[in-house]
Amino acid sequence: MTAMIEIIGLKKRFGPKVVLDGIDLTVEKQSSTVIIGGSGTGKSVAIKSILGIITPDEGTIRIDGQDVTDLRGAARDPLMKKFGMLFQGGALFDSLPVWENVAFGLIQGHGMARAKAKDVAIEKLAKVGLGSDVAYLSPAELSGGMQKRVGLARAIAADPQIIFFDEPTTGLDPIMADVINDLIISTVKDVGATALSITHDMTSARKISDRIAMLYAGKIIWNGPTGDIDHSSNPYVDQFIHGKAEGPIKMAVKA
Repeated sequence: MTAMIEIIGLKKRFGPKVVLDGIDLTVEKQSSTVIIGGSGTGKSVAIKSILGIITPDEGTIRIDGQDVTDLRGAARDPLMKKFGMLFQGGALFDSLPVWENVAFGLIQGHGMARAKAKDVAIEKLAKVGLGSDVAYLSPAELSGGMQKRVGLARAIAADPQIIFFDEPTTGLDPIMADVINDLIISTVKDVGATALSITHDMTSARKISDRIAMLYAGKIIWNGPTGDIDHSSNPYVDQFIHGKAEGPIKMAVKA
């Protein structure tokens, strides 16, 4: 296998707070890796660094062998066309109908004609189990689970090489969360994409991943095949995956 994403020695701090303290992570082509960790551990900062939204203080980021660490502005545009993204809150535009939400990147980023982009949007909606009638609704008319499906359709609209999933099951009931997990697996395989997800939902993490990496205190403290995580022999990993209050990870609780 060859690497699609390589993160080497990535560091980022905001003022005195060290968020990433030299993380190393490799995501192989057409594989699915999930980064787990508690809130505020730097999962989103890692994703935003790969996307170029945040500039790291140190380290190297390679996409498909290309060093993209310092790519900015127009030089980054071709790279961004390789990415799809499912945002945590859906991040749909309330003022646009569903089809135009799905087609937004095709029209704005790829310069596709609206009529063709609409056809693609309806095709992608079908892949996530939504009929063409949904295409003309507004996001406000959709349930949380349907909004996630629309977000997933948008993420795969341009058949991206890499898809990022940001807390894909947050706010969903267990059944709908499992539906979304199944859709993530099937759509990633259908597109032939490489997937990188961040979540604290261990049910989702186990289901959609080939490998899991745990981020804690700015470092990757465990990284391995999903099936090995229950035998990690790492007390931090063990506490997190089993949701134990007692353990080396201390949560700040105000009296």
